[in-house]
Amino acid sequence: MSSAQPAETTRRANISYSLMVNGWTPNPAKRFSTPNPSTGETLAEVAEADKADIDKAVAAARRAFTGKWSKISARDRGRLLYKLAQLIEERAKELAELETQDNGKPIRESLYVDLPQVAENFEYFAGWSTKIEGETIPVPGQMFNYTLREPVGVCGQIIPWNFPLLMAAWKLAPALAAGKHSGA
Repeated sequence: MSSAQPAETTRRANISYSLMVNGWTPNPAKRFSTPNPSTGETLAEVAEADKADIDKAVAAARRAFTGKWSKISARDRGRLLYKLAQLIEERAKELAELETQDNGKPIRESLYVDLPQVAENFEYFAGWSTKIEGETIPVPGQMFNYTLREPVGVCGQIIPWNFPLLMAAWKLAPALAAGKHSGA
């Protein structure tokens, strides 16, 4: 009986990451190095956003909030989230290697714990896309009282170092599943 063995992490060349805001790549004034904790070598050079970059990103997010994604049906949002889960599963080895190189956790944990949970989270919320509903609430008198569950706007998130992909998935998947119901 054979058992699956974790993949060895592959050494990557020093990579430079830029910001991306609404398909546009600003040229930030500042950058910082992120080290591979196991070697101390620079894993990547990362763009550091300043206030102006963040303001542009928030403005783009507000436009997107009422843009194309808000017009996608709940069923299609669910299908897209499910497809994203499948793509994460297909690229799990590569993503786990990056996760391990970035934060220093064992490859076994990244590959067999974190990445499966990232994919499962997107799968789970893919199913919720068509289940987010309001309800009527019985009240005395000739009143009609109801709830409508819908997103209210743009939010920012800070992702800690220890489970970056999983923590991002915990925040992104429900927000993407909810879409924007009114007017859609």
